[in-house]
Amino acid sequence: MWSQSSYKKKANDEKQDSMTEQGTLFLVPTPIGNLEDITYRALEILKNVDYIAAEDTRHTKKLLHYFEISKPMISYHEHNKLQSGEKILRDLENGQKVALVTDAGMPGISDPGADIVKEAVRQQINVVSLPGANAALTALVASGVETDQFLFIGFLDRHKKRKIEQLELIKTEPYTLIFYEAPHRIKETVAAIHHVFGDRQVALARELSKKHEEYVRGTTTELAEYVQHHELKGEICLIVTGADPAAIEAEKEALWWESLSVKQHVESYIEKGQSSKEAIKQVAQERNVPKRDVYQSYHVEE
Repeated sequence: MWSQSSYKKKANDEKQDSMTEQGTLFLVPTPIGNLEDITYRALEILKNVDYIAAEDTRHTKKLLHYFEISKPMISYHEHNKLQSGEKILRDLENGQKVALVTDAGMPGISDPGADIVKEAVRQQINVVSLPGANAALTALVASGVETDQFLFIGFLDRHKKRKIEQLELIKTEPYTLIFYEAPHRIKETVAAIHHVFGDRQVALARELSKKHEEYVRGTTTELAEYVQHHELKGEICLIVTGADPAAIEAEKEALWWESLSVKQHVESYIEKGQSSKEAIKQVAQERNVPKRDVYQSYHVEE
């Protein structure tokens, strides 16, 4: 007769056998600079998987060589993610263990690894994420900026017009904002942030955990000036304070007339006792347009 403990042991053994037969995708974070930041667990996973899917096999080969790990690799990056992703998923379905790594940091963050994770989850394939190095949080906690609530934005669009549009969409968010940026685009991005957000506290972090690690803290005005006179190298994190709720509310109140036509805007001041001339002048100032344009619009609509 089976005892309860015997039944539990058999169930656990069957579960273990099932886990052994099923493939697993391991998301393994790699150092963002200092190689000693890798974890013991990450090294054990890299040693024991069937192979490693790397963003750049040449880059990952240096990491493996440093830790004396010999393991087959395939490339998995933005330009081959469909073809390479299909192979990885087939291998996972056939019970293989695959480690996914990016060049630095956590795979899946501003990285095509997010695509294969979604598909693996959809196909009910085991996905195991290891904790480890991440540039965004590393920069945030040392930025001196509020850390209680934050939004990770990542890379903004490369085109200036679209970049401005993206910033406009988040300019009223009260949370600390985290951006990634490449050194050759940092001047334009900082200028765009200053243009859309106005003057806010900001921290620029680069070369994190490396010999030339640097933080530049101050206002967006000061940072815009700094990046104009310094050539920065390495991937960059920008940590920007969120919008001041009181300032946003004041701005909304200041633009109370946005839903009004020019004629309605002028009439609202006339009803308060101003002459039409005074009302037209004030409307022109608030809308930042020439008085003659307001005058023409007001009288055309009469």
